[in-house]
Amino acid sequence: MADNLVPDKQLERKLNRLAWAFSVVVFLLVLMMRRIHIELPYDLSFLPAIYSVINFLTFCLLLFAYYQIRYRKNIPLHRKLMTTSVVLSGIFLMLYVLYHVTNEEVVFCQAGSIRYIYFFLLISHILLAAIILPFILFTYIRAYTLQFERHRNLARWVFPLWVYVALTGPVIYLFLLPCY
Repeated sequence: MADNLVPDKQLERKLNRLAWAFSVVVFLLVLMMRRIHIELPYDLSFLPAIYSVINFLTFCLLLFAYYQIRYRKNIPLHRKLMTTSVVLSGIFLMLYVLYHVTNEEVVFCQAGSIRYIYFFLLISHILLAAIILPFILFTYIRAYTLQFERHRNLARWVFPLWVYVALTGPVIYLFLLPCY
C-alpha cells in the first residue's frame, strides 16, 4: 500500500451500519426459513452439493489468502482472494436459503457414536456461523477503508472461526449425504 493513502473512518461507519443491517436481516431470514415453504415447479434438491462445494472452495481460498499475506506479503493477491471468499460466501448464503425454503429439512439418519460427532460439528457450526457474519464484514471493511492495523487485529480471531465454519459446512453435508 502506498503511504499517501488515508484511512476513511467516515466510510467505515457507513459500511459498518450496512454490515449490521445485512447481518440482522440474514439472521432473521435464517431463523424464519424453517417456517417458510415455497413450492417451485422444479427440484432444487441438488443445491446442498453445490453450496457445499462453494463452502469448500471458500475454505481453500481463505487458506491460500492467509499464505499469500503471511508468508509472501502479496497484498494484491490476498485482497483478491479475500474478496472472492466474501462473494462466494454470499452466493453460498443465497443458495442455502433458497434450498431451505423449497425443501424439507434432512434429518441425520446415522446411529451410534457418530451422532455425537455430527451434532457437535452441527451445533458449533451453527453457533459460529450465526455470530461470525458481521465480524467477517467488519474485518473486510477495515481493510477496504485502509485501516490495516485494525483489520489485522480483528482478522486474528475472525479468520480461524471463518475457516472453521467454511470447512465444517461441507463436512456436515458429507455426514448427511446418506440421509438424503
